[in-house]
Amino acid sequence: MHNPLESFIIAAKSACCVGSGAKAAASRLGSHDLTYCDGSISYRDGYFGGTDFVGQEVVWTSDVLVWAMNYSGRILRDDLLNADRAGAIIKAALSQMYATGRFPGGFERHDGEERYVDSSTGDFRAFAGMETIWQGRVKLYELAYHGGMIRT
Repeated sequence: MHNPLESFIIAAKSACCVGSGAKAAASRLGSHDLTYCDGSISYRDGYFGGTDFVGQEVVWTSDVLVWAMNYSGRILRDDLLNADRAGAIIKAALSQMYATGRFPGGFERHDGEERYVDSSTGDFRAFAGMETIWQGRVKLYELAYHGGMIRT
């Protein structure tokens, strides 16, 4: 059974990462921001870039920052994988992973010739992981992420 914050994070990531989220005004110059709210708890995903990108997800409860995740991703073999195909593979995999109530990682999905793998250590309270797309033994894409609870 998930605790309420973990359930909220999974719902927010599902709505924003998979569902393309509610676009918000840029929180910083050049950022692309997506938001999700449920009562007094709010989520924002702000990222920079496109094919190569960095970003940060944050959660507030009653205007107090309680959780965050940083990430950085890039396509390693643009001769074998383009941004549109990578996005489709990632959205399909995350949709399936979040539907099972999982975050972070510990998930694998095959999509045609490509294989999506999300491996991590820890749980939503403190974690680090890597999201990859492979074609056979060739790594086409990677995203490193880490985060957890914030205490002030």
